[in-house]
Amino acid sequence: MSDVAIVCQGAMCKCKFGNTPDKIKIVSTHKEYVNETKGSMKMIATTMDIGQPFEAKTFGQCKLQPTNSGYLPCVPNIVQWQDFYDQITLSNNGQILTEKSKAICAIAGAPCVEITFHGQTASPSQSQAAQASEEIHSQLNPLARPKGAPEKPVEHIIIETNQDE
Repeated sequence: MSDVAIVCQGAMCKCKFGNTPDKIKIVSTHKEYVNETKGSMKMIATTMDIGQPFEAKTFGQCKLQPTNSGYLPCVPNIVQWQDFYDQITLSNNGQILTEKSKAICAIAGAPCVEITFHGQTASPSQSQAAQASEEIHSQLNPLARPKGAPEKPVEHIIIETNQDE
């Protein structure tokens, strides 16, 4: 499992038959979280997140439902997930979704919804910031001032424009 990331609340998904991405909104109930110390925001997505586990509950217009004036709105109905991590069962009896997981929609009858971003984001703590190397930090962020250094006011900024254009 080291090659793939665990999917969590806020992961981005897209349907190959839709035209708009949507974020996963965990609908199953369990107590397992990832990538945060407090365990309150990044709930792990599982195979039990079926039905409409999305924030906007749509992927825009559904290319599988044409009309005279375009396409009907997509109303996803996830019936099953594939390519999940099956070595662990969480408290809701679901298996962990990974960034390689795909969902089967009742309308398509095939795996058409894929994960485009797993949803995990770094959230460094105060203790990690205190342990950071000032030299490396100044190279990554040259505008940051070192600890204890006096704040230098910006005197003025000149922006040159070409008036002839």
